[in-house]
Amino acid sequence: MTKSICLRFNLDKPLHREAWEQLQNMDKEKFKSYTNAVVIAVTEYFQRYYKTCDDPYFETREKEDEFVQRVVAQIGTAVEKAMPSFLAACLTGLAQPCIPTPPSERPKQAEEITDVDLDFIGG
Repeated sequence: MTKSICLRFNLDKPLHREAWEQLQNMDKEKFKSYTNAVVIAVTEYFQRYYKTCDDPYFETREKEDEFVQRVVAQIGTAVEKAMPSFLAACLTGLAQPCIPTPPSERPKQAEEITDVDLDFIGG
């Protein structure tokens, strides 16, 4: 069974204009039709709306998860950059005799990690 409705956009309203422009510029390979795009948008909108009504902390957890993913990505990037020199130091260390360094002569760890991009947390 098929149901029809009339959908109008008032292009004098910014939100309506943006929606119209999104429909005009949508990826036709992915969405195939206006109907498919509207069905996806309406369904996702109301699913999210009812989920936040039932669980007021849903958006907060979602933002926290996104934040954690960004932190993990930044740490992963820093580890990738540091890995070659770390491995070289390990291999060099294997070839040399182990002589303990007194704590007063050891470099401070916090000073070594300076190229981690933490701008996304306001740092």
